Amino acid sequence: MDKLTSMQVFTKVAKNGSFAGAAKDLGISRAMVTKHVMHLENHLGARLLNRTTRSLNLTEVGSAYFERCLTILEDIEEIELAVSHLHKEPRGSIKIHSPPFFGTFHLMPAIADYAEIYPDVTFEVILQGGVIDIIEEGIDLDIRLDKLADTSLIAKKLATSDMVVCGAPKYFEKYGRPQTPEDLKHHNCLVNWTFPPRDNWEFNKPEKNTVLKVTGTVRANVAGAIRLAVMNGVGIGILPTYMVGKHLKNGHLEAVLTEFEPPSVDIHAIYPHRKHLSAKIRTFLDFFYNRFQPRPYWDDWMDDGMDVKSGS
Repeated sequence: MDKLTSMQVFTKVAKNGSFAGAAKDLGISRAMVTKHVMHLENHLGARLLNRTTRSLNLTEVGSAYFERCLTILEDIEEIELAVSHLHKEPRGSIKIHSPPFFGTFHLMPAIADYAEIYPDVTFEVILQGGVIDIIEEGIDLDIRLDKLADTSLIAKKLATSDMVVCGAPKYFEKYGRPQTPEDLKHHNCLVNWTFPPRDNWEFNKPEKNTVLKVTGTVRANVAGAIRLAVMNGVGIGILPTYMVGKHLKNGHLEAVLTEFEPPSVDIHAIYPHRKHLSAKIRTFLDFFYNRFQPRPYWDDWMDDGMDVKSGS
């Protein structure tokens, strides 16, 4: 049997988690799918899949082989595109994962603008929090806001988002503005429990690093909920500027304690380790990156001549 075809069949089985799903996608019989996988296992002298009546999972060897197959098949696709000159006009599907807020308000507008230039590229967008296995999920690009730990993946820094302590004007009119981090002990500090810094707010200047444990009447598992509570004057929040920049610009929110510089958040695009990116991935990644250069648009609020240190 043709080894390349068997590799293509095997990757479909691994992605679908079933022989039946792979057979349906490929338009061949389930029996033929089984033959291709057995052909590879016999050739390699190793079991690639653990099969039971209820589940199908990659073995350790199968997982490593799956990743290499993906690289080989993508290299072949890239070669074919180059030979046929299709690389000049990106096409195909891009699967992207992003945190919900960033994906909704920053990724989706970029996709809309990119689609005007490259109408033959389609997108599958997954908006959910947390870190996922991009190899297992078949993700082409993963937008991450947290620290990077997996060195087997490639990261391209897209932008930096400052963290700001902010509140609604009506809150500050009623309770006053904190002048130092210690003043936050007397304010209603709203906490996003799943997004750093949670309830331990860190400040880097002017004299030394300060970590202050804050408390408040609202805790939530997404920053978007805290943003809404802050905008409604419930209390003070510490939020990334990609989330509140436009509200700081139009005056719906005011920043305080900016001279104490809370740590910023780096935003990365993550993709699997591959020698060559396909035209669709390369062009979209460059297009998305350029939207945030030379400075992210969410920091335009700092150009209005306001005294950001006092929030006035």
